[in-house]
Amino acid sequence: MVATGLMAGLFAASASAAVTTIPQSSLIPSTQYYTDQIGGGLGSALTMTGGGNGANVGGQPNDDGYSGPISLGFATPLSFFGGSYTQFYANNNGNISFNNGISSFTPNGPQGATQPIISPFFADVDTRNSASGLMYLRNDIANEAILTWDQVGYYGSHADKLDSFQLVLRSADYVVPTGEGQIGFFWKTMGWETGDASGGSGGFGGTPGAIGFGDGQSNGYVLEGSTQNGIAGVVQNHQLWFNVNSEGVPVVVTAVPEPESYAMMIAGIGLLGFTARRRKQTKGMLA
Repeated sequence: MVATGLMAGLFAASASAAVTTIPQSSLIPSTQYYTDQIGGGLGSALTMTGGGNGANVGGQPNDDGYSGPISLGFATPLSFFGGSYTQFYANNNGNISFNNGISSFTPNGPQGATQPIISPFFADVDTRNSASGLMYLRNDIANEAILTWDQVGYYGSHADKLDSFQLVLRSADYVVPTGEGQIGFFWKTMGWETGDASGGSGGFGGTPGAIGFGDGQSNGYVLEGSTQNGIAGVVQNHQLWFNVNSEGVPVVVTAVPEPESYAMMIAGIGLLGFTARRRKQTKGMLA
């Protein structure tokens, strides 16, 4: 389902606007990963193939490392900002990229990256502390790849606060259920938003994390509040789905009620009707 009307206009490509803002009102409350909903776990921890400081090439705990290139395994290449991709790089610092890995740790908004990028939470992740979790890849579902940064710490080697977030990526061949999309961002507990090298202290301050998409040429789409203090609290326990239009530009999926919420809404409408009938009957008796 692709957003139409006002929302489609909001996300339409514009030559005069390099950066388009995704409103926070698009966020959908959720306390689960997508993988919590479907079962089957997070997949395998990724081994680093390159990167910057503390990349730990050949290992898993790292700082500023990346893994790739990784085959998407999609029947149809992924369309993204006019490009067509069959592989990607999983970057420890909260994003995936195309063409090359990214070791940058301080976000200038995802649109500031030098490669096409998808960022569920672009910040200075550091998984070297033994109390930190790792970055995982699950690719056992046809035409779908799932990246998870599960209970990860921040630079330098801190694990007193942890972040948990997930990216779901689907090809055009994936049959998308109603209310979902081709790209999904999921956030659970988000305890920090800035690494020490990004001007922060204790996980906050400085330049906080960024959320959104970029084409590698200074054009992008970012969530309202990205790189601003408090962004971790904004996205905590939320999710957000996108589809990709014919130009490969992400378009937010309009939220639909969860089955339980829909049932409650119908029950509420029925109760209102019953109350109205009771009032009408009582009024007739008093007349």
